[in-house]
Amino acid sequence: MPRLLALILLAAALAAVDQPRLVIALKPDKNPEAMAAERGELSRLLAAALGRPVEVIVPTSAAVISTGLANGTIDAAHVASTDIAKESMDPAKPAPARVALAVQVQGRTSYSSIWLTLADKPYTGIAQLAGKPVAFASRTSTSGCIVPLYDLQQQDLIKAGGSPADFFGSGNVFYGTGYVSAVERVLDGSAEAAAVSDYVFAGDKHLKPEQKARLKILASQGPVPTHVLVIRTALPVTEGAALAKAIAGLEAGLRDRVFGGPLVEVDEQAHLAPIRAALAAVKAMKL
Repeated sequence: MPRLLALILLAAALAAVDQPRLVIALKPDKNPEAMAAERGELSRLLAAALGRPVEVIVPTSAAVISTGLANGTIDAAHVASTDIAKESMDPAKPAPARVALAVQVQGRTSYSSIWLTLADKPYTGIAQLAGKPVAFASRTSTSGCIVPLYDLQQQDLIKAGGSPADFFGSGNVFYGTGYVSAVERVLDGSAEAAAVSDYVFAGDKHLKPEQKARLKILASQGPVPTHVLVIRTALPVTEGAALAKAIAGLEAGLRDRVFGGPLVEVDEQAHLAPIRAALAAVKAMKL
């Protein structure tokens, strides 16, 4: 019996070698050493579940992932919804990938963008910041720039095709290098409010307890769609479905470390609709 089992395992291994390799790309947003360990574990588990070689890579940018999905060197990727929404906004250009799964955060596939200000400030709404200095996380941040700017336009505080400076004032708009850089401007008094993700304030990853104690939420806007697992359009549907099922069924600890939470099926158009609307509005603005 042991000999038979060994032969079965050998046959399965040889069959896997004959299968074409699947390449999965992860968004480069964590400690490289931690991601290296996760990549190896993820590769092994998915290869065992699918019966074929799996390579997990961490490209240097979203642009590299997009190119890989388009030319077939990447089969699936974990990306921000904004990244795939940008790729699918031109009806004349076929999207390189389709949304297979979305990450759930606290049971939801969306979260909020928020404005933070000092707790002792008298502000009760974003309209009170007219002519005052503010900080955005960066020009490309979804929850730290794109969504809050879209909200300002929806409130008619910024006109279509206008500039944030039209409302906040010339020289009063700062673009940071991430959430913390924006919040630090509020804490040091050089900005009256900062646009960030809700988890910056709710979680413990970005700010210290003593920093959060000095802050309050001034306004909330969204929804912001969570990250997604996309599969290249040219990959056969059955192969894509098997891959998505294997990833969704990963052990919770590894799954949450790599993807940030459970992955569930969503309607692609509904999931991406909020960020597509925000992108279309902000594209015409002068940042």
